[in-house]
Amino acid sequence: MKWEGDRQSDNVEDRRGGGGGGFGGFGGKTVGIGTLVIALIGGAIFGVDPGTILALLGGGSPAPVQQQTQTVPANDRETQFVRTTLAYTEDVWAALFREQGAQYTPPRLVLFEGATPTACGTGQSAAGPFYCPPDQKVYIDLSFFRLMQQRFKVSGEFPQAYVIAHEVGHHVQNLLGLSDKVHSAQQRLSESEGNALSVRLELQADCFAGVWANRTNQREQILEQGDVEAALAAASAIGDDALQKQSRGVVVPDSFTHGSSAQRVRWFRRGLDSGQVESCNTFDAREL
Repeated sequence: MKWEGDRQSDNVEDRRGGGGGGFGGFGGKTVGIGTLVIALIGGAIFGVDPGTILALLGGGSPAPVQQQTQTVPANDRETQFVRTTLAYTEDVWAALFREQGAQYTPPRLVLFEGATPTACGTGQSAAGPFYCPPDQKVYIDLSFFRLMQQRFKVSGEFPQAYVIAHEVGHHVQNLLGLSDKVHSAQQRLSESEGNALSVRLELQADCFAGVWANRTNQREQILEQGDVEAALAAASAIGDDALQKQSRGVVVPDSFTHGSSAQRVRWFRRGLDSGQVESCNTFDAREL
């Protein structure tokens, strides 16, 4: 992945060494994007009139969180890569929102080690990277990237960028009001039905990551030989079926919350091939 020398985001908060402490997750002021929201929300699933959906897409300010940060942020290659990748997501989503007459509010990305306070409770490295809607922040312990290499045999920087873009995809869902609608619907459903909605939310974030990759490569020509294959291998490695088979030797589809390996690959690939947000409507898809 070619990224050196490109713009780095200022929205990175480095808590490593500050005494503070999954791949997925679902708050801040939301942004309505008209027909785009209606296309993505799958209104029939939630039983909500589109006009009501748009009326609900407003919110208050996130609750403040006490935190410690390093006085001098690290400037190693890995940290520069994270800042650059986040900047890529900012550029892509700002352009996509602007096309719909809206303004994109980017998330902050928090680097931490072990554990850290969040508006969603204490964040743990063991949970993997995650997004917290109330404070609109993505949390990552960079040791997860080393775990990807050691446990999942996935190497390269583009798969790491896919992880970041997936979490930013959850931020986009939060801005669009999609996450709130899913969680509200889950309160009325059985556990297995709620899990099925969670899968659709996660697969959409995978598709959004694919859209990001497509648009960023158009703008910056970041992709090198083998990058796409490595990202697809990462998507496959973290499918619910692959993880369950590895950890317990048994696959239980009703307990899936993120999607199977094949589904995660399919939806990331769909966003990557199309570069269109409209192609990511997992909620109305008959087959995932």
